[in-house]
Amino acid sequence: MNTLRLSILGSTGSIGTQTLDVVSQHPDLFEITALAARSNWEQLAQQANRYRPSWLLLGDEAGRPALEQHLDYQPKYLLTGNGHLNDLAEIDEVDVVLNSLVGFTGFLPTWRALKAGKRVALANKESLVVGGELITDILKRDRDRLIPVDSEHSAMLQCMAGEKRDAVERIIITASGGPFRTWTRDQMKSIRIEDALNHPNWEMGNKITIDSSTMMNKGLEVIEARWLFDIPLENIEPVIHPESIIHSIVEFVDGSSKAQLSLPDMRGPILYALTGSDRQQLDIPRLSWDRRRQLTFEPVDYDRFPCYQLAIAAGKEGGHAPAVMNAANEVAVERFLKKEITYIDIARVVERSLESVSPHTELTPVSLLETDRETRRLANTI
Repeated sequence: MNTLRLSILGSTGSIGTQTLDVVSQHPDLFEITALAARSNWEQLAQQANRYRPSWLLLGDEAGRPALEQHLDYQPKYLLTGNGHLNDLAEIDEVDVVLNSLVGFTGFLPTWRALKAGKRVALANKESLVVGGELITDILKRDRDRLIPVDSEHSAMLQCMAGEKRDAVERIIITASGGPFRTWTRDQMKSIRIEDALNHPNWEMGNKITIDSSTMMNKGLEVIEARWLFDIPLENIEPVIHPESIIHSIVEFVDGSSKAQLSLPDMRGPILYALTGSDRQQLDIPRLSWDRRRQLTFEPVDYDRFPCYQLAIAAGKEGGHAPAVMNAANEVAVERFLKKEITYIDIARVVERSLESVSPHTELTPVSLLETDRETRRLANTI
């Protein structure tokens, strides 16, 4: 395959650093053209000195002097301020934009990159949660330009390879159950921050780790799958799978099913998003099939994880509702991490916001930005 020129948005986060590890294993296949980070100038400088991209972006303008001081080369463009994220999404010299930004911030770069004709490897599920209708409208004739990075959606994509989409009857999306899979409702009233950040299987950023523990993350992933694969929400079902070995199951109209299995390691889905069916060697741990192993499946207890149902209800309502739900959740998670609200208050903030914010305007990128701002103002007062 030809060398792919990459723009990585969120290069110092979990997905960004693992993407660079994949790139380092195949320097002949990938070229880093642009890197963007929010505030970690020190790690960005280390990455830049190794991969020497032409474009660098640091969101925190205050960190620019330190970043410049620690660079051992002169990039062609050194930008500061998150307003330039769209610039890195539209660079002519880039083939693939890997969007691993956290939250609603990732929507506009995804939208702008696709409008510019780029391929997008998407690890920012919020792009499709809040703007799936707008994004898929761009992709009516070329859906293959949007490739999922999430392990669950990568599994769906791999299981559907070579299959007709109208042969898909149902998708089973797996969830680890997080750290509170066996906790009672009474126990969950006393959850501390350190409890919620203690995920049993995955190492992720704080926001997505909290979302995983509330199962809001699974609700977001179901909405994402609905837009990625044009599958009704009713045909996508979650199941608890504590081992995180099977990442999704696709069930077909003839009653047969396909599943994708691997150890929990995001480098596999990242490489697949970049290379597709042209599979490449990857140095990651393998499953051991010669020892006793148990794969467990359990139903989701929706009473203990109300955030999942709130997400699905917003997804079914459509319009601006998913944007309200997403903004309220981002604020609620941030407030929980600041010890302003309790863990179980996260769902309450989301529910109250959905009841209170109901824009009656046409769905556009501008109206989504307005809805996001309005919801955040309200959610900070609940």
